[in-house]
Amino acid sequence: MGDPALKAQVREQMTAALRAGDKLRLGALRMLSAAITNREKEVLHELDDDEVREVAGREVKRRTESIEAFESAGRTELAEKERAEREVLQPFAPEQLSEAEVDALIERAISSTGASSMSDMGRVMGAVMADAKGRADGSAVQAKVRERLSG
Repeated sequence: MGDPALKAQVREQMTAALRAGDKLRLGALRMLSAAITNREKEVLHELDDDEVREVAGREVKRRTESIEAFESAGRTELAEKERAEREVLQPFAPEQLSEAEVDALIERAISSTGASSMSDMGRVMGAVMADAKGRADGSAVQAKVRERLSG
């Protein structure tokens, strides 16, 4: 299968950041590279580009959660660092779905599962998140599904 393009890009950008002395960029890329390696050890195969995107998406989400936690604790300097790292990782993550695309996935999941009440929430969420493949924020989807099923 050879070397997936995204993994090679991560390595190339790490080398460029090292040469440029860009410590923040290098650190973020090293963390992504380590996360990719750890995932490969879990699944026992080399990740393809889609799987690398999933790992990067999780890393971006982790940064977003950290930003929120640091900001609510008044630690703006730490939030800024996380924000800068998120910027570095974003190009490797899956492109996020638009509101309209998420709404369409929810409607399709509701009709395919026959959901009619809040007790169907789990089935609808499972279907939507499987279709979204990491391209939608779970908590935002959950709020929309809850609103749709309770209405």
